Amino acid sequence: MPVAVVNHTQFNWDSNFPTEACPVTMSGRDLEATTVLLPHHHPWGQFTYAMQGVIRVDANQSSWIVPPQRAIWIPPDMVHGVTVLERTRLRPLCVHASRTPFPGSECRVLEVSSLLRELLAALEQHDQHEASHREHLLGEMLLDELPRCAERPVRVPLPTDKRLKALCDALLADPGAELTLAGWAAQVGASERTLTRLFERELGMGFGHWRQQVRLAHAAPLISRGMPLSQVAAELGYASQSAFSAMFRKSFGCSPSTFFNSEK
Repeated sequence: MPVAVVNHTQFNWDSNFPTEACPVTMSGRDLEATTVLLPHHHPWGQFTYAMQGVIRVDANQSSWIVPPQRAIWIPPDMVHGVTVLERTRLRPLCVHASRTPFPGSECRVLEVSSLLRELLAALEQHDQHEASHREHLLGEMLLDELPRCAERPVRVPLPTDKRLKALCDALLADPGAELTLAGWAAQVGASERTLTRLFERELGMGFGHWRQQVRLAHAAPLISRGMPLSQVAAELGYASQSAFSAMFRKSFGCSPSTFFNSEK
């Protein structure tokens, strides 16, 4: 399937930007799988939420896989790009910089609570071109609810070195790939020792740990849409469901079924 590369300005989302008087607005488009929104930034914060589908967000030298039951907060002025992994109903919430619900300049992956989901749905149904008392109330309730949502961080750091980036991009596209680091070294034109050093220096972890983070990130959308754990394990390169579940439990302190049932 061909990749559709799109400049953010082509959607004209900025026509509905937030102001001090109306600090919360919603934009949105339905995007096909493989659509790529090129890196861009804006002076307001963005709570990027997909009502359906799965997206990948790249920002601040990191990558996050965001399934429907989660969303990502992107602070004002942060450069970010979006890759659509499954056909998506994207509904980003734009928040004026003066009303940012989170301190600091870090992205945050949040569980979308039931209340937050209903508030987002109500704001989507509201005529964004007609300011009203109801819109104001919805915005205030959203700003109150956002920082109450649980964080669900599965952050995948990204490198700058071109050789390491080629390896990481390939694994992000195919997390179940079974090549060893020596095998990747032959593919990207660097020695295994060089790649080992680059992983530690640029990403602060070894190859095995980084690949595990990638697989965890990709597991979320597969499990959330009902794929059996045995199939998830096979897709992500694990020898068995028990091996995948053991890795998941070590990372999150509970089984995959417990983790995802707690979000519903």
